[in-house]
Amino acid sequence: MPPRALTTLVAALTLALPATAAPASATAPALDPALPPGVTLTSLSLGAQDADDYWTVHVYLPATLDGPLNTAPTALGPKEIADRVAAALRDKGFEPRVEQVDLPAFADRPAGVLGWTVRLGRHATSGEASAALTKVRAAGFAGGTRYTAQDGTDPGAPQRVHVLRVDFSQFRGSVDTDFGPALNGMETLTDLVAASGAAAGINAQWFYNRAPGGLYVKNGKLIGSATQGRGGIKITHGGRRVDVDAYTARVTLHAGGERVELDGVNRLPGEVWNCGGVGGDQPTEKAQHDLKCTDASELVRFTPEFGVTPAGEGAEAVLDSRGTVLALNPTRGAAVPPGGSVIQAIGDSTAWLQAHARPGSRLRLSERVEDSRGHRVPLTPDTTILQVGPTLVRDGRVSVNADADGLIREGADQTFTYNWTLRANPRSMIGMDAQGRLMLVVVDGRQAGYSEGLGIPQTAELMRSLGAVEALNLDGGGSSVLATAGTGIVNRPSDATGQRSLGNVILVRP
Repeated sequence: MPPRALTTLVAALTLALPATAAPASATAPALDPALPPGVTLTSLSLGAQDADDYWTVHVYLPATLDGPLNTAPTALGPKEIADRVAAALRDKGFEPRVEQVDLPAFADRPAGVLGWTVRLGRHATSGEASAALTKVRAAGFAGGTRYTAQDGTDPGAPQRVHVLRVDFSQFRGSVDTDFGPALNGMETLTDLVAASGAAAGINAQWFYNRAPGGLYVKNGKLIGSATQGRGGIKITHGGRRVDVDAYTARVTLHAGGERVELDGVNRLPGEVWNCGGVGGDQPTEKAQHDLKCTDASELVRFTPEFGVTPAGEGAEAVLDSRGTVLALNPTRGAAVPPGGSVIQAIGDSTAWLQAHARPGSRLRLSERVEDSRGHRVPLTPDTTILQVGPTLVRDGRVSVNADADGLIREGADQTFTYNWTLRANPRSMIGMDAQGRLMLVVVDGRQAGYSEGLGIPQTAELMRSLGAVEALNLDGGGSSVLATAGTGIVNRPSDATGQRSLGNVILVRP
């Protein structure tokens, strides 16, 4: 069942509500003159700080049983390693706790034990915990401080939730995506809202090497590489229809009777962020969120949207709008012709490109995007696809594909899984409710006593409680930002410097 704080949210939104739900506060829909008819903004305050929330010292564990303790890198590990670290702490006069961390059930993975942590002390302030950590480090251990309300297990932890709803029975505009002057560059959300004349917006995809990461189809044009099989959202009819699904994309280069599959579109050759490429990736070809895989032999296409292409060793073919090879360059970094493209090669793929892309010859590109059922997705001018993830709600049910979306690390070190998937973080989401209203949602986080954030399981429950029948997780953490043209930034981004520059965004255009 949903955590208590999320059931409280149902009360605040006047949805179905148990009589025993705890109180929460919600502002009335914001009277923002920049919001057109049919677009409403509601901010909610959930949960409360209590005596069960405290600061503690989190002692890191070595990767192996006999590994050094003073440079231990992992947040949790097998019980035998946790017990060894706890015993060493007791020998130094500390009183540690060995705590089990459970992995909940996901749509494609059963529940289980993720690992064990070692902690010590209960402190009222972060300063007290930091002073205790200094003593632990001086004794020969590695670690950090943690606020237990951000463990992702406290259903009553304080949360600030901001919900922008777009009711298309009244709203006559559109919802789509945008980026700055080029994909190879980043802009703040408020700048993009102002430049586009949008009424509101939210952050969208992750970004790596100053460009969005994951499958990106804008107005029917494929301009971002797919992480094969990861979750995404297809937006059509100006935002009036959304479909959350898993997507794959194949881009093939044809040269006479020969053909070869391209490794990517509009990304740095050799670097496969989130892994999940088309072959040859190291250390894995499976999706692994926020992990950089590498491939020494790649062919990558660049379109005019990218901007300045990356320079370096290898080769590149410069194509016009008809696919005619204008030049075959022995190094990389040429400008993309208007309406044309540049195919860059590194490693062993260089020889193939040099043999098949002779100046004056014609190359042909074909694209195929498929959904999770293997059905081809038509790339019409009305189609936008953003691959972010994980999926949160599908057909009205919580549905998180933790394995397929790469939320659980391969190998023994589950620090990333623990910190990103289970622990509380700022989150941004997109979804649609049963009335056909689009929702753009931000939950603030990493702000002790104000808003702790949510783990991925709780994020999915939140969206379902908001009434979502389809929902997808967007980029989060310090990137989570919601803004309107009238108010500016609505939420409280977790970075000390304020809002980040972003790769792309979702905009509500009147």
